[in-house]
Amino acid sequence: MYSYSYPRPAYTVDAALLYRGNILLIKRGKEPYKGQWALPGGFMEMDETPETAVARELFEETAVDCQNLQQFKTYGAIDRDPRHRTISTVFYYQWPSHQSIETTAGDDAAAVQWFSLNDLPALAFDHQLIIKELVDFLGLQGV
Repeated sequence: MYSYSYPRPAYTVDAALLYRGNILLIKRGKEPYKGQWALPGGFMEMDETPETAVARELFEETAVDCQNLQQFKTYGAIDRDPRHRTISTVFYYQWPSHQSIETTAGDDAAAVQWFSLNDLPALAFDHQLIIKELVDFLGLQGV
């Protein structure tokens, strides 16, 4: 494998799962932002596509198996992650309101919880901005 002599950004994925006017968030179990709420997500592995990475991260952190996530937008502000330069692609899915959905915190998520789009907690990284832009894009109310 080739090794580059200059710094490169890390690539992550985030999942915005919407259900009955709520969004699924995880409480971070590790730094940075340990104890704060965030979208489920994480780093893409070398043998994954962004689509498989986001489905894996969502399942690992929330036990939700969702293969229908749609790409929304990529975020790359230089200071969005205090650890290093990180670029993240956000995916979303609006879970059908007639279906039930069970969640369980796992991996590095200390907790998982649904929050009303109209009453979000303080969020880690730039996830407040991401959710606002997604809500506006989908024409939903909240944030």
